[in-house]
Amino acid sequence: MNQTLSPPTAKRGNPLRPFIWGGAALLLCVPLVAMQFTDEVNWDGFDFLVMGFLLGGACGAYELGARLSGHWAYRGGFAVAILGGFLMTWINLAVGIVGSEDNPVNGLFFAILLVGAIAAPLGRFRPMGMARAMYATAIAQGLVTAWIALAGHGYTFVLAGFFIAVWLSAAHLFRRAHEDAQIADQVS
Repeated sequence: MNQTLSPPTAKRGNPLRPFIWGGAALLLCVPLVAMQFTDEVNWDGFDFLVMGFLLGGACGAYELGARLSGHWAYRGGFAVAILGGFLMTWINLAVGIVGSEDNPVNGLFFAILLVGAIAAPLGRFRPMGMARAMYATAIAQGLVTAWIALAGHGYTFVLAGFFIAVWLSAAHLFRRAHEDAQIADQVS
């Protein structure tokens, strides 16, 4: 078996685990501390619950990626994809990407994430399957951006370009993991 994907029962160490979970806990504390100094930040229990759920989901998803492969590029691709999905969700829930968070057009951005979430298991979480899932997500991002532009909704192409770059960066890292695995298979 190549070094890129391990069996589901294999345990791989994750030296970043304390930093990832600790960073998530610190991030969750930022609004709590900010509320002590300014009235501009006004979170209630529901806000903390939603953010805790998002952070826990992102950290848990990265743990999955770390267990699937010990290859640096695979883990990096997983981290970039998870971070992109987290940022898109956070922005969309907090203020909305198009107009306010109440604009129904913003639901399309969750559909973009759904493309990647469906395509990844269809590719069996293998490096090339993950790369294809990220390409599909980038294409979905482009299609949603084009539809929003044609429909005349206010939307920044800079933000769209950022997210397309995120998905393509993740795809590149997954491709690198695939190529490294092919080289390792040829050598052995």
